[in-house]
Amino acid sequence: MNFPFYIAQRYVRSKSSQNVVNIINFVTFLVIVIGSMALFIVLSGFAGLKTFSLSFSQSTDPDLKAQPAIGKFFSISAEQEKELSEISGVVSYAKEIEEQVYLTHKEKSHVAYLKGIDANYIATTLMDSTIYYGHWQIDQNHAVAGRGIVNLLGLAINDPRNPLTILAPKPGKGSLSQQVSSTNPFDNLFNRLPIVLSGVFAIENDLDNKYVFADLPLVQALLEKDEATISGINFKLDETASVSEIRNNIKKVFGDVIVLKDRKELNGTLHRMLNTENLATYLIFTLVLIIALFNVVGAIIMMILDKQQNSKTLYSLGTTVKELRRIYFVQGVLVTSLGGFIGVLLGAILIWSQLAFGWLKITPSLAYPVEFQFVNILVVLATIIVLGVIASKIASSRINKKLVS
Repeated sequence: MNFPFYIAQRYVRSKSSQNVVNIINFVTFLVIVIGSMALFIVLSGFAGLKTFSLSFSQSTDPDLKAQPAIGKFFSISAEQEKELSEISGVVSYAKEIEEQVYLTHKEKSHVAYLKGIDANYIATTLMDSTIYYGHWQIDQNHAVAGRGIVNLLGLAINDPRNPLTILAPKPGKGSLSQQVSSTNPFDNLFNRLPIVLSGVFAIENDLDNKYVFADLPLVQALLEKDEATISGINFKLDETASVSEIRNNIKKVFGDVIVLKDRKELNGTLHRMLNTENLATYLIFTLVLIIALFNVVGAIIMMILDKQQNSKTLYSLGTTVKELRRIYFVQGVLVTSLGGFIGVLLGAILIWSQLAFGWLKITPSLAYPVEFQFVNILVVLATIIVLGVIASKIASSRINKKLVS
């Protein structure tokens, strides 16, 4: 067995004759355990929050989406649709058109987005799984709206006597003064569409207040667009297919008219925000650990002073100053590594209990989201060990020839 390691592990296990040294060592070890456990729990909590936040996009966003490179709309021909259906790896695709509209109902109003979708939309996304009440029925007479819109306007489902009225601006024709000079200028500025809600979806507040889903041809007619004009194409891809190859094949069909975005790119701002928060939290807790590990430096120095007579004896027996420094260095690394391992173990038990029993609740029906990731174990242990090595190196450098002579 390596001599410095043998002496160091004996020092770790043995108690000092000075009670204050034992207390300092215990507090130091406890701080390392609590610090590493806290870091692991926080990282697991943020991983759970990230997964929970991005879970909304699993139902609303497709695997891949084509959007116009310039402007809000682009056209698709029958020949291009045929070419899309022949691309290997594309399970299904759905066309859509989206525009901002004005919603009114019983003297209440709200600005939202009207999205026209075709029959393939629910085969391409999981949007129909978000129905809160009612059912997903979209045709010439029925639409689906978000829970926030329904609450704001006081809407009811399957109520043809009190339909939702959708107002969409007409494309400009001539000057504004010519458009408003008629007997009823309001009708000259907006197209009007009364429609009955068949269902209400619920995802999260922003989306619930933003969207009304209706039939694609109906929305195209409301916006005075032809059947070839759309604002996006949603693609569902085979899980085994090459995404880059599919991107290239779709680009060949449309050229530079479109840009393609996957689910992560569609939610780029959310991803960046979550990653930034995760990094900031990690750095803050690492700073706390750095401060806490100053205890390690103090504890090792106290151990050096307590074992000074032993060090003199070892030096007299032929142990070099370098080997003495290595003894206390290894001791510090052992303490921090063991404390980090126990802290991660305790943290893992707490995370497992939260996953199994959901004892910490956000709401009475929703447990706080956490996620157990092996990479977080590696991150915490690596952080603790690196900081422990630095602290042990600083403390063990106090050993010099004058001290043991």
